[in-house]
Amino acid sequence: MQRCLWGVALASTIALGGCASTGSTGSETSQASSPDDPWEGFNRKVFVFNDVLDRYALKPVATGYRTITPDPLQQGVGNFFSNLGEIRTTLNSLLQGKPANAGRSTSRFLVNSTMGLGGLFDIASLMPIEADEEDFGQTLATWGWEDSRYLVLPLLGPSTLRDTSGLPADMAAYPVTYVDDDAVRAGLTALNIVDTRAGLLDQEELIQGDRYRFIRDAYLQRRQFEISDGELGDDPFSADDFEFDDADFAD
Repeated sequence: MQRCLWGVALASTIALGGCASTGSTGSETSQASSPDDPWEGFNRKVFVFNDVLDRYALKPVATGYRTITPDPLQQGVGNFFSNLGEIRTTLNSLLQGKPANAGRSTSRFLVNSTMGLGGLFDIASLMPIEADEEDFGQTLATWGWEDSRYLVLPLLGPSTLRDTSGLPADMAAYPVTYVDDDAVRAGLTALNIVDTRAGLLDQEELIQGDRYRFIRDAYLQRRQFEISDGELGDDPFSADDFEFDDADFAD
């Protein structure tokens, strides 16, 4: 299921950064910095900010949401926002020269938007019609920007300079951006964030040791896997082991 909309990324990236852990805190800096993370001092400070925000704001709301919302309804909400992400995947697949993936993503959107009642039901996966998720950060990598510095963004969490540069294009491909009513747009975005955070509550115990480094390394490895279309081998953070949705490593 696709969950890598820009608005979803905001939630998921905050979420894992705020996960409770018995390991080291984000302030630990005893080990040598990664060559991919020359701005580690700055990144750790932003990481702590996101951690506090999640711990005292987003996580309690997400916990309450999961408690009072029936599982079928939560699934439907997730399916709805995932379906909107197919538009972004289609556009970036075309930009990357992947017409077959663009066709599958378009088919998923059309099937789920009609037979799936606006995307509430993921009928396409049952057929099955599957597509690899694509975003503009991956497109920039395909166009030649392969290596990029790690960067933790306030609220948005782990990223790279390349992926951050792709955020405006990803926002432009996010249908909720074009909802005229400010209240409706804000409500949909908030629901997307809370639903995604609720889906990550059970994964917090997976973070071990220095949370900052764990999340950084997980994010960078997952992004490389996505950019290479899995040519590195099995997904190092597959659903079988981590059950994360797409973008689901976060700060």
